Amino acid sequence: MAKKLRIELVKSVIGQKPDKKATVRSLGLKKINSVVEHNDTPAIRGMVANVSHLVKCEEID
Repeated sequence: MAKKLRIELVKSVIGQKPDKKATVRSLGLKKINSVVEHNDTPAIRGMVANVSHLVKCEEID
């Protein structure tokens, strides 16, 4: 079974650069405390690393 990532938006995107806002939206996060689950792929890991100061990420099975 593939691992999954649970990603939660913990900080607002207000005042962030447009590319950071776009990354958060492309992850599927809309509001603070919204949570999404994605498969653990290098592309998703890269997006999470790009906005690591705005999100909280944990691995789930």
